[in-house]
Amino acid sequence: MLTARRRVVATAVVLAGSLLLTSCGGSGSGTSDGKTLRLWHYEGPDSAMGVAWNEAIKEFEAKHPGVKVKFEEKGFEQIQKTAPMVLNSSDAPDIMEYNKGNATAGLLSRQGLLTDLTAEAGKRGWDKEIPASVRTTSMYDANGVMGSGKWYGVPNYGEYTMVFYNKDLFRKYKIAEPRTFGRLTAAMDEFARAGVTPLANAGAEYMAQQYLYQLALSRADRSWVDKYELYKGRTDFHDAAWTYAATTFADWVRKGWISKASSGTKAEDAGVSWIRGKAPILFSGSWWYGRFQTEATFDWDTSLWPGSNLTLGSGGNLWVVPKGAKNKELAYDFIDITLSKKIQNLLGNKGGVPVAADASAITDPRAKALISGFNTVSARDGLAFYPDWPVAGFYDTLVSETQKLITGSEKPDAYLGNLQKAYDQGVPKR
Repeated sequence: MLTARRRVVATAVVLAGSLLLTSCGGSGSGTSDGKTLRLWHYEGPDSAMGVAWNEAIKEFEAKHPGVKVKFEEKGFEQIQKTAPMVLNSSDAPDIMEYNKGNATAGLLSRQGLLTDLTAEAGKRGWDKEIPASVRTTSMYDANGVMGSGKWYGVPNYGEYTMVFYNKDLFRKYKIAEPRTFGRLTAAMDEFARAGVTPLANAGAEYMAQQYLYQLALSRADRSWVDKYELYKGRTDFHDAAWTYAATTFADWVRKGWISKASSGTKAEDAGVSWIRGKAPILFSGSWWYGRFQTEATFDWDTSLWPGSNLTLGSGGNLWVVPKGAKNKELAYDFIDITLSKKIQNLLGNKGGVPVAADASAITDPRAKALISGFNTVSARDGLAFYPDWPVAGFYDTLVSETQKLITGSEKPDAYLGNLQKAYDQGVPKR
């Protein structure tokens, strides 16, 4: 999915078209003398992942004398839109961060653009080191459907969604912090009556659809998720869970708990509004956690979505090795280093969710709480992936349709009908 993290692109904010021109121009950068590892990723340098990967680069070069890492920071959208063409050219990097799920890594695996990592996963122990709930997105079958088949990517962090509370605002308005769903809705109602829009939201990007998907998950179970994400049965968008989600979301807009103006808001704007103390509640992912630790100046806390065993989440984005990579062994070595205790512990202490850290090495209290939440969800098999994953192009459908639900230009029944049509058209024939 277009997962949610704030994409900080420093030197690589270039148009997608320029990337295409580079990839097709025969620059020769795809050749190798065995002394350069070409690495692409899109994590901001100050993010937990960015800090960890920078340290991994230093570690890699120390362990590979004479070999240099040529790191190129790319934009998330840039890689998302152009990966098939770039990876089918001589300009493919040796290793690249890429989004997980059927519509992204699954699609590239089906197109034959990624290296089969199954043998390496067994040889290097990745198949044992990465928890089962996390490695679901590592494996894809012949149709590009995640969960089984061959390894085409390796995640080395996890992510999940949670409710962020501005405790100072709750105190200011003398509202009890909610630990049940009933208290959550009561709190939102109290804020609205006090003239405060309780929920930070972004209708122009992923955030709004994730609110709605979480509402559906609160009325769903694992078999429902498997039908929707893995095609293990038919998905009916007019079932009880989806109907509850759409009608409840629309009702929250009507009550003023979600602003109609948020239909055009982007995730960055919603996150900044929460950081600035404008909204008491934000529902989003662990990718915000480190930034909130740094930038939020008020007292805040988190909880899992109350009253639901399922929440959005998965293993993090994947390290993939393009089929045409020139230095695959070096790429495998780099993946190994990012899974080492040293790098995993650093990731955890910087506000990420490591998958192979030493628990005793995580010393920051907030970091411990973040990891504990992920472990709780994982232990109950509660990671339910993301709503845009099942079929290619579904992210854009969810954005546009959910915007209509926010503005009131579309009713829940029509909304669900349009999702059904787009979903059914995209499900691969099996």
